[in-house]
Parts: sequence; structure tokens; C-alpha cells
Amino acid sequence: MATVSVPMRGPRPDVAVIGGSGFYAFFDGGTESVDIATPYGATSASIALGEVGGRRTAFLPRHGANHEHAPHTVPYRANMWALRSLGVRQVLAPCAAGSLTPDLARGTVVVPDQLVDRTSGRTQTYFDGGAVHVQFADPYCPSLRAAALQPGTVDGGAMVVVEGPRFSTRAESRWFAAQGWSLVNMTGHPEAVLARELEMCYATMALITDLDAGVAVGEGVRASEVFAEFERNIGPFKDLVRSSVAAAPKATECAHCRVHEGVTLPIELP
Repeated sequence: MATVSVPMRGPRPDVAVIGGSGFYAFFDGGTESVDIATPYGATSASIALGEVGGRRTAFLPRHGANHEHAPHTVPYRANMWALRSLGVRQVLAPCAAGSLTPDLARGTVVVPDQLVDRTSGRTQTYFDGGAVHVQFADPYCPSLRAAALQPGTVDGGAMVVVEGPRFSTRAESRWFAAQGWSLVNMTGHPEAVLARELEMCYATMALITDLDAGVAVGEGVRASEVFAEFERNIGPFKDLVRSSVAAAPKATECAHCRVHEGVTLPIELP
């Protein structure tokens, strides 16, 4: 079980935002911070609690407050477990992504509907014992995706998640594009499947920061350019996320992500 080392002053949050590269803060003020110990270690950073659209909301920077964690070292299991233990049942996960098609230009926000896992070595389950198999054909919650489809966003597309921390070769990028996949990212897995195992609604909003190596002609992707593009768009991007939080229905109204009915789990969920 998870334990909160600092008691919360306000009500428990039922929705959370996990910020990606360049997205290290979310609330303008009136927040409190909690630290949670989990069976899977510490979270990426302290969890901030505030109000968005009248809803008690948690915020956690995926890479840490100062980008201490590379994509392959993010404590994904601890992060998701801690959020659920706080009462969170919906997670919006904004992230940076590369485009695999010229149709998706820099600055575009995409709400993907599919995920392709090309990571390796990341622990992607809480169920190390017992035979528990979660439904994952549609990895993102349809209700939360609908809330994230704010004006100006692009509906749908497959996001391929690579191990990192290196960027793709030109041949890999062209291969991904040839499969019909739209986006490439380094953090969307195992986060999405861990949310499903915890029966939390989960959706991502991907800000296009670059054209991947097989799409753009030139030297390929540079980290400095990715961060600069994200910084140029962070204000409007945060506004889109805030609007999505405010538009999200209560998680109790969603049956899509309740995948354990009739199943005896080998562990007790927080």
C-alpha cells in the first residue's frame, strides 16, 4: 500500500495531469504538495494538488521537477500507483512527440487513439504473479479522449513508443511511417497499460515538436530543438489541458476502463 507522508489539507483529487518534457508545473497558485511512498519506490517528484475547472486535480512532472529522469528511467509504476492511492481515477498525459508525416506540423496537438510498443526492458505490469490479462485493444479511454479533443486538436493516430533515450535512425523513422503510424514518443508506454491495470481512465495529448528523421530532410532530431519548440507552445498547450480537465466526465461514468470485474487479482489495488 502507498502512504502519504504529508497529510492533505483539502479533498482528494479524482483527476491527474502527468506533464512531459518541458511541462514541469501546472497550477498558477493555491497548491499543496504531497510525497507518497509506494511499494515501487519514490515518484518522479512531489505531487502538487490544486483546482482546475472546479475539480480537485493532481499534477506530477513525469521526468521530475528538473528533468532528472530519462524516458527509460521514469518510475512509471510508482507514479501511477501513487496517483491512484490519492483517489485519482482519470489521468491526462500531455507529452512531446515527433511527427511521422508532413501533415502533422510542429505545434500541432494530436489526441492519439492507438499505441505501438517498441520499448525494451521496461517493467510494464503490476501483476508479477497470477494470470491477469487486461483488455488493451483500445489503449486510451474513449470518454477522456473525447474531453481532450478541444478545438484545434487532431483526432486520432497511432503513437509508436521507442525505448530512447536516443532518437530514431532515419531507417527506423521511415519504417514507422510506412506502417501508417503518425507519432513517435518515448514515454507513452508502459504508462498507458499501467493505468489500465489500475482501472484508471487514461488519454494522452501529444504536442508535435519536430519532424522525425525519416520525414524531414536534414541532420535529424536534436534535443535542444525539441525543448525550444515545446517552450514556444507551452502556454497554449497548458490551456488545452486545463480545458480538457474541465470537460472530463466523472470516471464513474466510464465502463471501458474497468477491466477486472469477475477477476481475482494477485494484489490489492490502492
